[in-house]
Amino acid sequence: MKLSVIIVNYNVRYYVEQCIVSVERAMRDIDAEIYVVDNHSKDESADYLSRKFGNRIHLIESNHNLGFARANNKAIAQSEGEYVLLLNPDTIVGEKTLKEVLNFMDAHPEAGGAGVMMQNSDGTIARESRRGLPTPLVSLLKMCGFPHRYYLSHLPWDQPGKIEVVSGAFYMLRRSVLDKVGLLDTDFFMYGEDIDLSYRILKGGFENWYVPAHILHYKGESTQKTSFNYVHVFYEAMFIFFRKHYGHLSFLITAPIKIAIYLRAFIALCQMLYSRMAFSLGFRHNHGDQPNYCFVGSEKMLRECRILARRKGLDATFCKRLEEVDDGSVLVFDIDETFSFEEVLAYIRSNPSKWQMGTYSLKSHVLITSQEVIR
Repeated sequence: MKLSVIIVNYNVRYYVEQCIVSVERAMRDIDAEIYVVDNHSKDESADYLSRKFGNRIHLIESNHNLGFARANNKAIAQSEGEYVLLLNPDTIVGEKTLKEVLNFMDAHPEAGGAGVMMQNSDGTIARESRRGLPTPLVSLLKMCGFPHRYYLSHLPWDQPGKIEVVSGAFYMLRRSVLDKVGLLDTDFFMYGEDIDLSYRILKGGFENWYVPAHILHYKGESTQKTSFNYVHVFYEAMFIFFRKHYGHLSFLITAPIKIAIYLRAFIALCQMLYSRMAFSLGFRHNHGDQPNYCFVGSEKMLRECRILARRKGLDATFCKRLEEVDDGSVLVFDIDETFSFEEVLAYIRSNPSKWQMGTYSLKSHVLITSQEVIR
């Protein structure tokens, strides 16, 4: 088997459904399999995915939230592909993406892992698509507001390039390399495990690459980034990585990094507390609650979306072609009868920051944006 795609899900059943649909389209003519590990979701994800996809996916239903690393490792152990793709549930894969990355990996046997160009939902490129190792100096510079070395800003976006760290949101791995360097480190519950694995691949004598193929990453729908637990888990992961790989360094070198990590965690908590307090006291309002939607697609899609808009009280316009689209905050594409995922990603990418992207599926009857699911 050529490829095993592994997706870890936690309480985002509609996002992971859309992700699987995009992967299935991209897997055409590839000998591939899909594993979904449900980390004890509370939204009945496992039953929903089982009904929707049946034996088209291998579903692992955990009785506990295993965390990202442990859940991926369970699926990797069962999978059979020559390559393993770790993929976040809040992503959309272009129809050409998997073939492009697999072809690159086949042509570059020294490549242990590869990532892609990740788009945000407004069409801008996520800097996390390419990263350098968070060495003490690079980490200190990033936390002090100088992130250019960390995000490898000198590299062109339209060409493949060697990088040091691949994002776990889309991480294509050569199984033979995993056999040599080991699986994800389960000391990391969430965050940091991709950096650790990337570093071990480099230390094992292999390379990590950026490939200019395309995915969309909703960037955090699978996690709750406004929670205190997120701050704790994220900064704890930074400490685990630092202790594991740089704990042997002099106190004079490590002390400033530790202080900076504590300071950033403290600032993040203060900002969160202030935001919550300001909102509860009425000093800050969520102006994103009532966006203007523009639906574009087939007659059937537009008919369903008119009913949805009336029922939900949405401010909306409706168009059959992209040429008719006016400015609006959310541009919703018909992904079943009118547009391929590749076309949607290309259009949003060609108009960065003009709209937020949304999708509507005639099969699931669900509207998905970066902020919400409406059905």
